[in-house]
Amino acid sequence: MSANYARSWQHTNPEQTPKKDQKVAVKVKKQGWITKGEKAIFSIVGAGLIAAGVFIVSFSSNTDALNRDIQKLEKTVQTQKVENEGLLYEMKELSRPERITKIAEKNGLKIQNAEVKQAHAFNN
Repeated sequence: MSANYARSWQHTNPEQTPKKDQKVAVKVKKQGWITKGEKAIFSIVGAGLIAAGVFIVSFSSNTDALNRDIQKLEKTVQTQKVENEGLLYEMKELSRPERITKIAEKNGLKIQNAEVKQAHAFNN
């Protein structure tokens, strides 16, 4: 008798009975290859790498420009040293005592048994 009562109860309360032919649509989220957090981390790391690359190239460019300027200055200093040595040699040639006495005699000055000595300039 209890089986009959259960069947009659199912027929009277259809909302409480499980329906076997009803289908429930299940939404399945399609997961991507990379999560949002990983994308953010990769973006930050990528931006950091690009910034580091730009910094390295900029630093290298500045260093190269400085090296070129230094080489130009060294070349200028070297040419100035060569010119100074040439002028120093010329100064020594022009200040020879024999040359000075020749010019003096040519201009009519008389040297009376005097020795011509070279005067040295002292820089104090």
